[in-house]
Amino acid sequence: MASTEAVITQRKFFKKTARGKVVKVLRERYLRDDVACGIQGCRECSTEIPEPLPFSGSFEHQLYPNGHYLLPDTNVFLAQMDLIESSLFTPPIILLQTVIEEVRHRSLPLYNRLKALTKSEDKSIWIFYNEYRSETAIVREENEIPNDRNDRGIRVATAWYNTHISLTRPPIRGQKQTPHPTVVLMTEDAANREKAAKSGVTSISVRKYVEGMKDANLLLDLLAADGSQEIEPTKAASGRQALYPDYLPISTLLAGVKAGELHQGHFNANQYNYLEGSVPVPAFDKPILLVGRENMNRVVQGDIVVVEVFPEKEWKAPADEVVDQEATLKNDDAEDSGEEGDENGEEVFVKESRALSESSSQKPPSERQPTGRVVGVVKRNWRAYVCHIDNTSLTSTLTTSLSTQTVFATPVSRLLPRIRLRTRQAPILLNQKILVTIDRWDATSRYPEGHFVRALGRVESKEAEQESLLLEFEVPYRPFGKAILDCLPPEGDQWVVPPKGEFDIQNIWRDREDLRDVIVCSIDPPGCQDIDDALHAKLLPNGNIEAGVHIADVSHFVLPDNPMDSEAAARGTTVYLVDNRIDMLPSLLGTNLCSLRPFVERLAFSSIWELTPDAEIVSVRFTKSVIKPKAAFTYEEAQIRKDDPNLQDDLTNSIRLLNSLAIKLKAKRMAAGALNLASPEVKIHLDSAESSDPIDVEQKELRETNSLVEEFMLLANISVAKKIEESFPQTAVLRRHLPPPKTNFEKLQDILRKTKGLSLDVSSSGALAASLDICVDANEPAFNTLVRIMATRCMLSAEYFSSGSVAKNTFGHYGLASKIYTHFTSPIRRYADVLVHRQLSAAIGFTPLHATLHSKSHVERVLDVVNRRHRMAQMAGRASVEFYVGLALKARGEQAKVRGEADVKEEAFVIRTFRNGVGVFVSKLGIEGLVTFKRDTQFDAENYTITVPGAKEDVKISVFEKVIVRIEVEKDKNTQRGKVKMTLVEPVDSSAL
Repeated sequence: MASTEAVITQRKFFKKTARGKVVKVLRERYLRDDVACGIQGCRECSTEIPEPLPFSGSFEHQLYPNGHYLLPDTNVFLAQMDLIESSLFTPPIILLQTVIEEVRHRSLPLYNRLKALTKSEDKSIWIFYNEYRSETAIVREENEIPNDRNDRGIRVATAWYNTHISLTRPPIRGQKQTPHPTVVLMTEDAANREKAAKSGVTSISVRKYVEGMKDANLLLDLLAADGSQEIEPTKAASGRQALYPDYLPISTLLAGVKAGELHQGHFNANQYNYLEGSVPVPAFDKPILLVGRENMNRVVQGDIVVVEVFPEKEWKAPADEVVDQEATLKNDDAEDSGEEGDENGEEVFVKESRALSESSSQKPPSERQPTGRVVGVVKRNWRAYVCHIDNTSLTSTLTTSLSTQTVFATPVSRLLPRIRLRTRQAPILLNQKILVTIDRWDATSRYPEGHFVRALGRVESKEAEQESLLLEFEVPYRPFGKAILDCLPPEGDQWVVPPKGEFDIQNIWRDREDLRDVIVCSIDPPGCQDIDDALHAKLLPNGNIEAGVHIADVSHFVLPDNPMDSEAAARGTTVYLVDNRIDMLPSLLGTNLCSLRPFVERLAFSSIWELTPDAEIVSVRFTKSVIKPKAAFTYEEAQIRKDDPNLQDDLTNSIRLLNSLAIKLKAKRMAAGALNLASPEVKIHLDSAESSDPIDVEQKELRETNSLVEEFMLLANISVAKKIEESFPQTAVLRRHLPPPKTNFEKLQDILRKTKGLSLDVSSSGALAASLDICVDANEPAFNTLVRIMATRCMLSAEYFSSGSVAKNTFGHYGLASKIYTHFTSPIRRYADVLVHRQLSAAIGFTPLHATLHSKSHVERVLDVVNRRHRMAQMAGRASVEFYVGLALKARGEQAKVRGEADVKEEAFVIRTFRNGVGVFVSKLGIEGLVTFKRDTQFDAENYTITVPGAKEDVKISVFEKVIVRIEVEKDKNTQRGKVKMTLVEPVDSSAL
């Protein structure tokens, strides 16, 4: 008997350690008979349960008139989470411990979504710990695989629930017996349903259940395409040949990568040519080129793929032609795409083959790069994408039609393929932005298949555009939950720095320096509310200068490992859009308690230097402090104050001292080889704070005071980096910018040499900086900025890293020409800075370092998320500017029409030539555009020129040439998406081409 009990109360499994050793794990589990069922008013279980399941379940399903509860198995959550999350899907759900553990094991993102769902107020979900209740705990049988053991456990729990309900609701003498509600097992596994039926358990498939619901027409669209075996295949899916080769088994892929025969990397789609993509891998200087649908083999932007490289004689150069997906595939039928023998398919095949053969014309060997094909996918990057329904793919546009149609959803991003979608709501969804998830991509289909998640709103409505932008770049924008807000000081906005002495109950003044009398000021962009840095400078009696950078002490309020810290780590950064800001921290901290407002006492972390008048560092010290800023200037206000000879007060002289030091600090950086790169920054003028309608766009003006702040922030970041790396050599949070491979600059060097006779030396950052300085055109001041923008695009991205994870000789920051660097100066809006504050605080002995920051693997994991969020935030910001530039151009065009003037025309520079068009950059608006030509042109790839027919004679256009373009914003007639359209006006009118 004792041995039987031991079997039931022990769980045995095998686990692989980080070093590859397999160990047996034996876990004791104590079985109980008091694990509550969670149903309201249950006589046997505890009645004091928060938010129990309703006593009679739900009556809102035609198959279960006596009420029911739903018990889904693991695969339902893995495949149909969009359905379960829908606000229209509200049956009471019993969630088993077995299911939760299996979801966690199979997919961490889905597990996190499931966890959030259990806390949702509009769902009725009870977590039942079936592995700990004596009647429902089961033991794995001999030769039983884990999946079958879990399925059996789920069936046992469902049977127990139904028995439990009937036993706890006995008939009452003299009263009519009311039928009991049923616990229904929801599973997509037909074999599991068969076994359930044999043991008397009621079960149902997801599709059949949804078909019987009140809002079936809306909910059926949420089903994942591969979610049920009962879905009828489209006629296109039956009896047709494969368009793509099958993937190799994952074991073969990993062995091939390990042996160096195959290569692994992220797939990058080509925005100009949908039939081309590339995969950067460590083994080659240039990315591996993938040419054609078959070689790209069903991968989408961001997938981690495994590539086989062809022999060198088969290597190719990237195409020179713009190949537009929408134009090439506009006649494709969503229902038939890929069916053997269908005419559209043949037409698409011919068009794509022609595009590939034209683009693979002879090119010099120097331009060729490794070329290959995708043989497998390690990790899919599939998620919900923002799309529009292509109205030409609808068979019926009647809004009353509820028939299922197969239609195309066109993603907003040019980097993604069209998605085939089956929906009953197609006519209603026209002219709307919608969210679509990819479910599968069969070898027999030209397109991936997906399902509708939800509508975001009408196309071009600012609300829909803004939400779609946040979703497209995966920006977490949900409101901060109660658990997070509970971490804030209970005094709320009444919190103040306590007076020194007996009233300082929390001991806030312990080891803090009192800098309230120091003349500190902040200098920021107009309208800045999250002021996280302030500065001061004063002359010392020995002739040197004391300069200080004071940063908001965010780590005082955001404590390690609490809900607010976890949320900040997940968000990684504040995201700035043109008319909105998605905060990393609740606004009470970001724009109030941590914001260094003038005349208010605030907690700070100060970095204070003694510098010679020549800006040589004599000493530096770091201290927690209390400051009381004397002013908050905009860059313009600080500049005016500095330049006003009549002002000789301490504050103004402090700005002048800082400025004189900043000029010398910058000169030293430049002499060391720092790069002065450029990015196109524009300023959007909004109509008013309330309307947020853009009325115009102009380039941002950079003043001396911009540079002043930048230099001192760089100095603080470098000084702090040295200190934390010295104290924590294994886990210091640093930031590096690796030198770009010299091959990245080959094309830009060639263009400059052939079009302008200029050379670009990329042997070091200093050599590059020097040669960028002499890339000038006397007749065109904007030329140098343009070259700097193009040089920036040849660079690698900077990244956060843990000091113990990489070799010390790779710590350097190439762009800043600094041997070591970090981010310390913006903890309100960057999570990396919060970690740096904690490390610096420990380095100066102010607080002990939290255990997580002693763990190299933990720091690496957190920084992986932060790096990704940082990239996404930058892209979201740029996309927001682009959207508003489009709105401003549209408004400008409409005003011009009212005044009877011509369309909007702007000067632009040619930055790229194609066989059938030119890429242009409009510096005044900071946007790029594509001018395409339908008629024949002469393209000289060697010399980067294109010759087009003019009114009197042919006109040659080359890269870097200044042109005038007409800019319009037109609505795509299929997707209803507003897009900027550019045509040449000078030197030739391309509207006739």
